[in-house]
Amino acid sequence: MANGGSGSPLAIELSDINKSFGDVHANRNVNLTVVPGHIHGIIGENGAGKSTLVSILYGFYGADSGTIRINGEPTTIRNSADAIGKGIGMVHQHFMLVPNFTVLENVMLGHEGSLSVETSARKAREALNKLSQDFGLAVDPDMIVEDLPVGLQQRVEILKALFRGAEILILDEPTGVLTPLETEQLFDILRALREQGVTILLITHKLKEIMAITDDVSVMRGGEMVAHLQTADTSPAKLAELMVGRKVLLEVDHTPARPGAPVLDVQDLCLTDTAGIDQLKQISMTLREGEIVGIAGVSGNGQSELLDVLSGIIAPTGGRFAVGTNEVTANATSNPAELRDFGVAHVPEDRHKCGIVLPFSAAESMILGYSGSDEQDGGWWLSPSRLEESCASRMKEFDIRPPIPKLQSANFSGGNQQKIVLAREISTQPKLLLVGQPTRGVDIGAIEFIHKQLIALRNEGCAILLVSVELDEIMSLSDRILVMNNGHIVGELAREDADETALGLMMAGIGVDEKDSRSVTGATS
Repeated sequence: MANGGSGSPLAIELSDINKSFGDVHANRNVNLTVVPGHIHGIIGENGAGKSTLVSILYGFYGADSGTIRINGEPTTIRNSADAIGKGIGMVHQHFMLVPNFTVLENVMLGHEGSLSVETSARKAREALNKLSQDFGLAVDPDMIVEDLPVGLQQRVEILKALFRGAEILILDEPTGVLTPLETEQLFDILRALREQGVTILLITHKLKEIMAITDDVSVMRGGEMVAHLQTADTSPAKLAELMVGRKVLLEVDHTPARPGAPVLDVQDLCLTDTAGIDQLKQISMTLREGEIVGIAGVSGNGQSELLDVLSGIIAPTGGRFAVGTNEVTANATSNPAELRDFGVAHVPEDRHKCGIVLPFSAAESMILGYSGSDEQDGGWWLSPSRLEESCASRMKEFDIRPPIPKLQSANFSGGNQQKIVLAREISTQPKLLLVGQPTRGVDIGAIEFIHKQLIALRNEGCAILLVSVELDEIMSLSDRILVMNNGHIVGELAREDADETALGLMMAGIGVDEKDSRSVTGATS
């Protein structure tokens, strides 16, 4: 069935699929056809119904009505076992692996096929080796999964699906946790799978990826399917407009910065963790009013630790940094509350871990860390009506949907959860804003909004330190770009001098020695 020969039945045919959760109509009369041997993208904003639709196809949910055909045959999918039996595999956004099992044990788990574990393991190893060779999915079968980088863990998920006989592979937001290099490696794997006749359903909100890898693309909005297109016949601008229902500004309206006085001064900052590993090595830089400085680097090279130290979550073990006249050292530490008093706001990289409390209402999440502010001060007790009134005002200003202050934080989409965090931090009118992965898991409409807010804040004189794994985002928003590798700042580029090649080489540490990396100070503009 490679390349979907004209005589082949459709790999997937969904007709008039409906699914409701209470009053929410998540899928409304959805129709979808997928040609065998094609990579078919499904895009849409958060909450558009994409994940619900593929969850129905994989048996996590049952459709309220509608029909499913797989390879031309009417099919009932009551659970994931039914889906696997029909040759459907799924790679989830959050991997379904046992961390302390080996690759081989994860792949064969639940599909041993023999009463003898030794026999099952031998046959599974042979099958795994063949799959690895056929599809370019080389992974050591004896490695413990938790010891593998995230890109290789994703390969294990793909191997697991293929081991179970998947001819249709669903990938839900597969690049959300991957570096640019890992993303390219994944795309090479998907192309190899397509050449072998595997049908791939790719769920993403990244238009660049849709244009790079898919043959066909379907667009969902508000639970409905609004367009089916051949990728070669469309454009990112057209797809964005279909997703959001209006024209979307894909390029940041970036005017030249007008840097003012220094806000953040970092000198020889070091961090050694409890295992004795140096996470930050003599970091030096200066950040001024009215500029955005981006930190580029492959995830795990010290960017997260830098944000944690500068926000007061972790104390440095050497060096110093100062916000205005307030200095922090290993011997004179600070904490997040004190740094907030110094004018530092922080949008953390993981909004669920550090940004909001999922069981809290939106109004409660909106004041985390600021309950003692003048705006919220009600003596010993916080006033629920005052919290909700303040939250409602910010929801309107930041276009948070639905605009219901009492709604549990967990019930908002990822993009709207991110807006809650941004609204809280930006509304404090900070002198320094630390931003980690501002648009991770966020759809195109919310990305446009968030980027506009960051540029507006910069134009008002705030100094912004931006950490993102999205190079496009770093290059679009930053006035200067610093590159981190192995705990060092290894280089600096002005906005106009930055391109993916130059940044990529520095991110990989190519042509940069340790002496050079220590000498970079993040020179003032």
